[in-house]
Amino acid sequence: MVASNPPRDYLIRYGVVPEVARCQIVPGISRPERGAAVVVQTHRGPQLGEVLGDLRAEADNPPAFTVLRTATATDLDQARQQAEQSAAEFADWTNRIAEWNLDLQLIDIEWTLDGSKRVLYVLNERGPECTRLAIQAAASGFGIIEVQPVGAEGLISQPEVSGGGCGTGGCGCSH
Repeated sequence: MVASNPPRDYLIRYGVVPEVARCQIVPGISRPERGAAVVVQTHRGPQLGEVLGDLRAEADNPPAFTVLRTATATDLDQARQQAEQSAAEFADWTNRIAEWNLDLQLIDIEWTLDGSKRVLYVLNERGPECTRLAIQAAASGFGIIEVQPVGAEGLISQPEVSGGGCGTGGCGCSH
């Protein structure tokens, strides 16, 4: 059944180390109920998410992501297989981090639903060790890797960029 009322934004929880974001629904799909599994297009790629509820109030900022569809049996099976693969890879990634002499502790692994990106969740601040892990993994042929630091308060976000692009002086250069 297709929704006939104006679209609403929804709160969606997604990710192995959960994040919550306000998401919009693509036109033409049914409004999901609380607890429904959905596929969300996030900054990482398509991820499985869970509907926490709808938001009736207007917001000043646009929704962060888009709900692409209600999760299918194929999506759920894919997510289950990826979770099993991530669990099987955990010891190998822990060993690689030690072999590469990185001061990081791996806490979880996740794949995007389409299998195009692996996310390594590490206990650490965002900084050079995370960058070194991403570079070493890419140089070793492991494909697209995102290293996501996690602290006691949850995920550690990218710092806000305060300057403009090169040539504006916002980066601290004199050009």
